[in-house]
Amino acid sequence: MTLEILTSDSLAPIQHGFFTRRGGASSGVFSGLNCGTGSTDQSEAVAINRDRVAQAMNVPPAALVGVHQIHSADVVAVTEPLTEKPKADALVTATPGLALSILTADCQPVLFSDPVAGVIGAAHAGWRGALDGVLEATIDAMEALGAQRADIIATVGPTISQRAYEVGPEFLDNFMAESPDNTRFFANGTGDRMLFDLPAYGVHRLRSAGVGDASWIRHCTYSDPDRFFSYRRATHAKEADYGRLISTIRL
Repeated sequence: MTLEILTSDSLAPIQHGFFTRRGGASSGVFSGLNCGTGSTDQSEAVAINRDRVAQAMNVPPAALVGVHQIHSADVVAVTEPLTEKPKADALVTATPGLALSILTADCQPVLFSDPVAGVIGAAHAGWRGALDGVLEATIDAMEALGAQRADIIATVGPTISQRAYEVGPEFLDNFMAESPDNTRFFANGTGDRMLFDLPAYGVHRLRSAGVGDASWIRHCTYSDPDRFFSYRRATHAKEADYGRLISTIRL
């Protein structure tokens, strides 16, 4: 099966892709294009998958760069292939030939481009990272490389949608502490449970930061098991592990 690569018209013509799980070498619960080196999948299969992504992005495997994601607001500026993955949750570069990559399995993968300045970025934004400011930190890091935030285009890739993201009252408290206006990202669920709209919150943070364009491509990871890995779906199914989707962008 060939790779399936979702793209955003807003980011074109910058080469980028939100890769689905289709077209990979992994099997079992990881069936498809699992690119998570931190998973318990066979390392050989993950390496094959990552090589296929690098080939699709027209870069050598070493130029497909990523970070050791820790749900932080930390950003790394990259100028050359990395020999080790620094702990961070976003990358930026103005160097042609590097493909920035982020791994997700329900969290938001966000790809950024300032086509005027020739600066790109990629961020892993779960609820904690988004709340702590990883999206704004990525924009700041792009500006440090010469980008203008009014020229930045940001697209949120496949992520868990509101109808599938049930949370408890303590979760709501985290967002209320930031701003009472954040209640608009929550809907009533069963009993004391709430439904959180992660992509709407991410797009709100991006637009509030002043980027020129921010949108979500409207694919839910939880609700489409044939195309996407999902941490929450795997947890509900009591599976031992789960695959990781990869999203990439390059100059």
